[in-house]
Amino acid sequence: MKNQYNEEQRIKNMKKVREICKNNLPEYCNNFFRSIELRTTAKTMLAYAYDLNVFFRFLKNESKYDMSNEYPTLNEIENLKLSDFDDYMDYLRYHKFEDNVNNKNNQEKVNNEATIKRKLSAIKSFYGYLYKNELINKDPSTKITMPKLRQKTITRLEVDEVAKLLNYVENPGDNLTKSAKAFYNKTRIRDLAILTLFLGTGIRVSECVGIDINDIDFEECRIKIIRKGQKEAIIYFSEEVKTALLNYLEERKKIITNDNSNAFFLSLQNKRISTRTVEILVSKYASQITQLKRITPHKLRSTYGTNLYNETGDIYLVADVLGHSDVNTTIKHYAEIDKDRKRAARNIVKLRENDEKNND
Repeated sequence: MKNQYNEEQRIKNMKKVREICKNNLPEYCNNFFRSIELRTTAKTMLAYAYDLNVFFRFLKNESKYDMSNEYPTLNEIENLKLSDFDDYMDYLRYHKFEDNVNNKNNQEKVNNEATIKRKLSAIKSFYGYLYKNELINKDPSTKITMPKLRQKTITRLEVDEVAKLLNYVENPGDNLTKSAKAFYNKTRIRDLAILTLFLGTGIRVSECVGIDINDIDFEECRIKIIRKGQKEAIIYFSEEVKTALLNYLEERKKIITNDNSNAFFLSLQNKRISTRTVEILVSKYASQITQLKRITPHKLRSTYGTNLYNETGDIYLVADVLGHSDVNTTIKHYAEIDKDRKRAARNIVKLRENDEKNND
């Protein structure tokens, strides 16, 4: 049985891809998307569509070429030079534009190196398709040097901050206004369940909001989720997480829904909770615990991964539990912890007894 939420999202994304192809991209892009549909998720295809739209908008409005047609021809695409791609990278770092997909004017965009690299990857994939299918005779994108990404320090909650966070959700004290208190009382049990689930399993926010009631097996303490790439997986949770989920389930049973009736986590409108709502509630509670860290659902995932690695020292287990397809991704994220472990281990092995014992 297909997961209701993920199937709805897939259909929504595919409709958006086709809409962008029809209204914002040249006709020769259609076959590119058809060629990748069977091996690419709808979410990735939508990202490609957005990225190609930015590229063609740049060529039309910002490049040094006089492109009289609505879109550049394949011949013009084929004859772009390395300097054109360098100009495009500069454009991506900061630009103002009219969003012709969402019909918004004078939009300002600043992209970091990771986003620029992703957008260039979409261009290289597109050029690779054109060249492979002999629609162009050369592929100028092969000359692109991809941006080098700087290793970021992982932001996570410390053990005492985790306890403070959950304690605050359970009892925020007397600092709330009357209206804030009323809102808090409506969402407290749900929010505690969500935060406990993040911190106790390392689940992604998209996986969290996609959970249906029948995805949870309380007897075996496990949840069926859909990972990246639409891969089905099972995650396990502790008794502490079980208690929080069951407490919310009792509240959930009292709610009458008009749609998304099988969704486990609901919004105040009694619909499936959105990723944006979850991001806001995480930020809201975390800001009461620490002002120095910008905590997101992904940072709670990092917190769980860190705690699991500290307890087990097994990087392969952490990779498997977090759903990383490549263990090198996990190693990269937790390398700093590994350095600390190695540093702490330097004095564990003794080569000789200390001088005092040697003199006895």
